Amino acid sequence: MLELALEKYPISLKLRDGTPVTVRPLNKRDEAKLHKFFLAVPEEERLFIKQPIYERKMFHDWCRHPDFERNLPLLMLHGSKIIGEATLHQRAGGWKRHIGLIGVLTHPGYRGRDVAKILVEEQVQIARILGLRKLEAELNGERKVAIRALEDLGFTRLMCLEDYVLDMKAVSHDLILMGMNLKVDEEYAGVGG
Repeated sequence: MLELALEKYPISLKLRDGTPVTVRPLNKRDEAKLHKFFLAVPEEERLFIKQPIYERKMFHDWCRHPDFERNLPLLMLHGSKIIGEATLHQRAGGWKRHIGLIGVLTHPGYRGRDVAKILVEEQVQIARILGLRKLEAELNGERKVAIRALEDLGFTRLMCLEDYVLDMKAVSHDLILMGMNLKVDEEYAGVGG
């Protein structure tokens, strides 16, 4: 199913303002560009990235040894510059194997142009093809714009846990868990579950 989900990429699109972009999965040549993209994320947002983005080896491992069955990163590029990234995280088994987790980041210079919206929509389509039944997104409570954008795409707030997570400076924040029920095409129904 993964090959079927990825066969349409790369695709060329235009952002809301007409900027031409390409969406495609991560590849081996993206290491330096991906590292640069993550370093462009404002520091107050970097506090919530789960991996240590200053370690170049991490980006080398992501690009050289991808595991698309577990973590499928889609990139959006303007020319050769990465301007957005959305990853679909999947579980191979267990009681949450039918639920994917979406994470998304947009380059600060490209916000407000539907980068995240397009990437999440693409990941929703992939999740359907893979037979996932639900998607989740975890955000800190301060990400109001991202929360609103996910709601516009069909996600709903499942819960808010006050002062539940700590950023990298040990400051507590609310954790918002959002979810989306996927309508699975009949052709793929029952796959992955």
